[in-house]
Amino acid sequence: MLASALGASAAEPASGEAASPGWILGKLAQPAPMATPFVEVRESRMLKNALRLSGEYRRPQDGVLVRAVRDPYVETTTIHAGQATIERAGRAPRTFSLARAPELAGLQDSFGALLSGDRAALEALYRLRSEGTRQQWSLELTPTAAELARRLQAITLYGQDAELRCIETRMVDEPKPQRTLLASAAEAAPAVVDADGLARLCHQGVASR
Repeated sequence: MLASALGASAAEPASGEAASPGWILGKLAQPAPMATPFVEVRESRMLKNALRLSGEYRRPQDGVLVRAVRDPYVETTTIHAGQATIERAGRAPRTFSLARAPELAGLQDSFGALLSGDRAALEALYRLRSEGTRQQWSLELTPTAAELARRLQAITLYGQDAELRCIETRMVDEPKPQRTLLASAAEAAPAVVDADGLARLCHQGVASR
């Protein structure tokens, strides 16, 4: 299971050594099938209050990413072969190209390529830049393809040791980022009620770790 794999490094000794993109990708690579809980926080000029979604990400096989929302509604999005299919109870499934949803394309590119350890796939679409140490790191993915860059500003991944705990997506036309908390950060998120606290959880992780 991805949740246990992402947290497997908790027993590893702390290291002040710099975290390179290659080291981060090597630590995060995990074979399918796998799954991890998530909490997604959406802030937008169109929303009075931030929308918080919770559920599970699944990677049943290579090239397939499933986003199963369980609260505040039930919805399953399956991303595969350049398309996304959204399913809700009582409605016909809806399938569309990822070109219409760069945030989903970015999710597949970052999350999927990271878990498969495919650095070449990432570098074909993004410029990679890492910061921090192996104990506390970030990896920024800046799109280099013009079509993607028109809507997507950057994706920043935050982690501790071998745990990917947060994916922060910044769209060009939105002043605030969308954050997806994973693993230990997702487990801690229900106790955090304010946006600033969720941002700290994303950027700094769980204090007790």
